[in-house]
Amino acid sequence: MAEQSVVNAVPTPYFVRVQRPQAQQPTPPFNAQAARRLRTALGMRPEHVAYGMRASYGMPYVTPDLVAAWELGTTTPSGPELTALAGVLWCSPGEIIGAPRTLREHRVARGLAQEDVARAVGLDLPGYQKMEETDDWRGNERQSTALADVLELSLRDFVTVTGRDGRLAELLHGAVTTRWQAYSRPVGKMIPLDRRLLEDVLQELFQEYQGQMTATLSWAAGTAAAEADDLGQDFLDRIVDHFWSTVQRAAY
Repeated sequence: MAEQSVVNAVPTPYFVRVQRPQAQQPTPPFNAQAARRLRTALGMRPEHVAYGMRASYGMPYVTPDLVAAWELGTTTPSGPELTALAGVLWCSPGEIIGAPRTLREHRVARGLAQEDVARAVGLDLPGYQKMEETDDWRGNERQSTALADVLELSLRDFVTVTGRDGRLAELLHGAVTTRWQAYSRPVGKMIPLDRRLLEDVLQELFQEYQGQMTATLSWAAGTAAAEADDLGQDFLDRIVDHFWSTVQRAAY
């Protein structure tokens, strides 16, 4: 008799306790709500998912309780587990991964092996693996461009993955606290934006910060002065986020 589909029938569970392997690398961000939504849309229960991962992906330790824990957010699937889970749910890893933050997470989100990325950007595998493990991209401009292409990085993601967020924050800090015009060229060398757009963004950030400080200092006195300082510091602490949101707003 032909075996029925996993969705329609699941063999009577018989579990031999197998210890879950310890993750060798940091786990990727996981979108638990997306995983649950996809499972529900397929008419599957956690036991269906667990059976599929055991039978098709050689993960004998996966139980319905573990699948439920992933969906509840009490634990997170490792990279191999996330890939297998995506296979069982008939989706790409990117559909159940959270917003990627690191080089490795972007690669996993695209369903690519380390060998694929290393070959695409023109690096030897050990060299690429070291960059990924240390989260320290050291490729040249040509390799960086190839990396952006193969991982389909947005401009913001490209700046983050290549480790330029810190330098960008320093430049933006100077732009809003002194003369923004002096920072147009160095920011432009780092981020290939239209010159007029970049200047408009820097000017808007400068005016927003200076206007905020002027308004708060006009009423600040005694303990209120400390609150004004806190507001200004909060703006500076989130200056990179302010920059990208202003770019997005100004571009549309």
